[in-house]
Amino acid sequence: MAIELGYTADYHVHLRQDEMMRLVTPTVRQGGVSIAYIMPNLVPPITTLDRVIEYKQELEQLCNSTTFLMTFYLSKDLTPELVEEAAQKKAIRGIKCYPSGVTTNSNAGVDPNDFSQFYPIFEVMQKHGLVLNLHGEKPSVSSEEGKDIHVLNAEPEFLPALFKLHRDFPKLKIVLEHCTTKAAVDAIHEINKDLKDGEQPTVVASITAHHLFLIVDDWAGNPLNFCKPVAKLPEDKRALISAATSGKPYFIFGSDSAPHDVHKKAVHTGVCAGVYTQPYAIAYLAEVFDKHGKLDKLKDFVSTFGNSFYEMDESKLRSKQKCWLVEKPNVVADTVAQGGLTVVPFRPGSKLRYAVEWR
Repeated sequence: MAIELGYTADYHVHLRQDEMMRLVTPTVRQGGVSIAYIMPNLVPPITTLDRVIEYKQELEQLCNSTTFLMTFYLSKDLTPELVEEAAQKKAIRGIKCYPSGVTTNSNAGVDPNDFSQFYPIFEVMQKHGLVLNLHGEKPSVSSEEGKDIHVLNAEPEFLPALFKLHRDFPKLKIVLEHCTTKAAVDAIHEINKDLKDGEQPTVVASITAHHLFLIVDDWAGNPLNFCKPVAKLPEDKRALISAATSGKPYFIFGSDSAPHDVHKKAVHTGVCAGVYTQPYAIAYLAEVFDKHGKLDKLKDFVSTFGNSFYEMDESKLRSKQKCWLVEKPNVVADTVAQGGLTVVPFRPGSKLRYAVEWR
């Protein structure tokens, strides 16, 4: 059996920098992805035109068959003028918003309680069709007088901010990244409730592969499965699976594949947040879609809907080969290593039913 998936895209990829970048960038293609949307939370964050161009060149030198789409990091260092220039030069496709302190390298992020200082930037983005990518969590806060915010409710607590941004900028393209809760899925359905058949949504959600497998019990005590946002409850996982396999154009694939050296995942304190799915990204998804009798919906989720939302010009892709899903044994490696780095993929040693080929 073979299924043509077209020009597959992962609209949320962490490729890091330096030695880690050199290790993981080639695995984008290995995992069955043609188009990779790159996160800007490097050290320091990507907030200049020169750096975004330089970073893209570094990635292209490591893999000449992958199309890399670049982003800025939303911070006080960005200006409307800079975003205007980047848009005109087509240097970026979007801007990633990290609430300060919520995940890896997010300390330079924003206060999610008040986005008003960035409204002039959002005006420019809306004008040029750039995408605002939201890490949709409130930072953890505990107060006897206020509402406690923790890893399990941080996403639902962020959703009013999503609705407000959409009201204030109804034509701004927004992605609620790596959804983990039924509340987030319901919010995206609500925003798109009046969407007509064939109409392009302006607000969509990305869903990872690993959140279709995991619940809280799977990462509690297992640092390899620990990520931000964390996997939640069984009802949340069911909602994510239903959304991903629904055939609705406002749910798209974004792996949030986030590699860390194994030594940073195995320490007894301060475990790094991130699950590394890149080398088997499409194969992981196929397991879930097949299990739920929705393999026919996989192409829409990994190609059609995301590429339409991001207005991809397929004639400008770096490779014209398409991804095919084939049924053959595919065993997840125990580790991916190079030089002094070792990364453990999601579900090491597991036997997958599907693999990918390029034709």
